[in-house]
Amino acid sequence: MQISRKLVPDQLIRNNMRVVIISLRIFVIAILVGIIYSFDKKEEWMPLLDKELSAWEMYLSFKHQTNYNGQTLKDEDGKELMPIGYNKNVNQVFSIIEQEGALVLRISGEIYGCVFTKKEFENYHLKLKVKWGTKKWVPRLNEPMDSGILYHSHGECGVDYWKSWMQAHEFQIMEGGFGDYWCIAATGGLIKMDNPNARNDMGIYDPEGIDTPMGAGGLRSGFVRHSKDYEKSGEWNTVELICFEDKSLHIVNGHVVMALSKSVYLEDSIFHPLVKGKIQLQSEAAEVYYKDIQIRNIESLPDNYKDLFGDGQ
Repeated sequence: MQISRKLVPDQLIRNNMRVVIISLRIFVIAILVGIIYSFDKKEEWMPLLDKELSAWEMYLSFKHQTNYNGQTLKDEDGKELMPIGYNKNVNQVFSIIEQEGALVLRISGEIYGCVFTKKEFENYHLKLKVKWGTKKWVPRLNEPMDSGILYHSHGECGVDYWKSWMQAHEFQIMEGGFGDYWCIAATGGLIKMDNPNARNDMGIYDPEGIDTPMGAGGLRSGFVRHSKDYEKSGEWNTVELICFEDKSLHIVNGHVVMALSKSVYLEDSIFHPLVKGKIQLQSEAAEVYYKDIQIRNIESLPDNYKDLFGDGQ
């Protein structure tokens, strides 16, 4: 049997073409996988809660008393009291429990303080669920139940009025006040307000209002009420915090209730941009539960929120 000389190079050509086609397929698949992986990586949610609270540290201050005036606490002999300090979980103020198969962070509120992330975060979307317990403590026995998410936290704990937290911005979690803004220590920024000339603490966030300097360097105090109450009483509430560059958004059950821009902190009479930091969850005289705490990186402010800042960014 004779084999045509022409068939040999033809066979080689066909084999080479198969190799090229297979290589192109592998190349295309690799590109698609890379694109998908890149997208998933950008959008991936990272859980921050586990049984060991391994992503968090804690700080406890004092059992604050009624009529506290912001001064350092002293004992009966006038001797200055030292705070409990870092990572000393007295009376199990912070504990992980399980409810309906989900891990839940219980904060008793008995002693002022916080859990705070070991890592700093910048340009992110934080999402979690929160629900009130039943216990309240001095000095807020006759006040609404209170907690809060403190973000862009930096420095040491205990620099605030209550000697309990790091310098930060606060996304307030309070009965009737979900999403209010507080400055913690010397922080501040611009918030659109309904009445920027009012000289009291009852300014209200208004997305159609006027940019008003708040907190450090501002004309008003560091407190602004949310635009509207979207809290679900007695239920789990979903709260979200979106931070990108110098802007942040407080979102309650899907509704934006506060927007801050030009975020700064004051140090040695100099203003510095405040765009990153740790996240604190407050213990503030009320029993509160947090679950489904998760965070992801973002590469820009979501388009549907840009108009809230009036500059298209």
